[in-house]
Parts: sequence; C-alpha cells; structure tokens
Amino acid sequence: MCAICGGQDSWRHSLLECNMANCVWALQGEEVVAFISHAQLDDARAWLHEAISSLQQDILVRLVITFWAIWYARRKAIHESIFQSPLSTHCFVERFLAELDSVTHQVTPRGNGGAQPRPPRWIPPLQGMMKINTDAVMSKNSSTMALAAVARDEYGAFLGASAVVMEGVSDPDTVEAMAVREGLALARDLLGQSLRIATDCANVVRHMSGQGMGLYGHIIREIKADMASFKSMKAETLTSMLIY
Repeated sequence: MCAICGGQDSWRHSLLECNMANCVWALQGEEVVAFISHAQLDDARAWLHEAISSLQQDILVRLVITFWAIWYARRKAIHESIFQSPLSTHCFVERFLAELDSVTHQVTPRGNGGAQPRPPRWIPPLQGMMKINTDAVMSKNSSTMALAAVARDEYGAFLGASAVVMEGVSDPDTVEAMAVREGLALARDLLGQSLRIATDCANVVRHMSGQGMGLYGHIIREIKADMASFKSMKAETLTSMLIY
C-alpha cells in the first residue's frame, strides 16, 4: 500500500497517480500532461520506450527530471517525514532545467559556421571586489522563510556562504531585504572591503538608493548603515545595476 495516500502501490502509482505526484504533473506543460494521459502501459520499460520514441528531446528531459524530483520528494516524506509542496517540487524542476540548459548550451553557432561563447549567467565583479549573490524563498503553506547569501571573488572562486531559516514574515520584499542584510553580514565576516551585492528584487535596490522606506524601512536603514562600513560597494538586480 502507498505510504502517502493508502492506494495500491506500483511504479505508476508512485510516479504518476499518487496525489503527491498528480499535483506535480498538474503544474507541467500541456505536452507532458497530454502524454501522461495518453500513455497507459503498465510495463515500465514499454512506457519509457513509448516516451523516448514519441516525445521531443526537451520534453523527454523534463519528464525524466520530474520523475526524479517526485521520487526524491516521496522518499523524503516516507523515510524522514519531511513533506514539500507540489509547487516546491515543480520549482526545483524548473531551476534544474535552467541550470542544465546553461551547461549544455555554452556555445552558439555564428553565421560563418564558427562558435561563440554564450554570456555567463554569473557576472564577475571588478578586479579586487567580492561578489555576493542573495536570494530568499517563502513557504506557500506556512510562515516559514529561508534566505541565503553566497560570496565569490572576481574569478568565481567560492569564499563563503550563509543561510538562515526563520518564521513570521509574509511580505516577499521584506524577506529579500533581509537576504541583502545577511549578505552584508557575510561580507563583514569575510573581511571584505569592496563588494558587489546582487539580488533579484528591484524594489529593495530602489529603496537602498532612495528615501522610500515602506514596510521594511527598518531593514533598509540597517543596510544603509552597513554600507557605510565598506570602502566600495555596488548593488544590482538581475537586469540592471545601481552603484553606491
């Protein structure tokens, strides 16, 4: 019997039909959902053979990675009593596919038949500077949040990282501001003097450069006070950069 929903367990049930798996597949694109609805073979090898022979390469890769993510989430729930939402599993798949795409398409063909490198996803700072990438995530079904910061030097070498899990904050921009604050604390711990800090929240960067305080004004004031302790600092979003 399935340890998640109590149904009769099998490979199809675990990866396709269980409530946990079904909710993850519902978040996928139409091509994947249409194939799963059509392919009703009970033999696992025959089912995979049909998938390989009928799906495009990118859809097939998405299918296999989603299988892997569902199986991982299922093992965590059964053996460690750690449950993650279908949205979290879906987001993991999307992030993994994006990283896989960046690795497998490092070069693009030129018009004359040659190849040129794609722009790097990670943009290095100026010489002598430290770069800190910050990000934050919030649980969909609770008040739990997690924020993290990763520091690298101008060559991309890892310098240090920090991660914090907290509860009680429901505003996304506030959590992103807290992640920036954590990034500055990491820079101080690493004795950084010149740094660039990157976040995907444009509102936080805008408030760092202006007078608007908003819901998280006290955090912005702490960030501005910390900025004064560095010799040089730059803040950027994923699409633009502001210099301080």
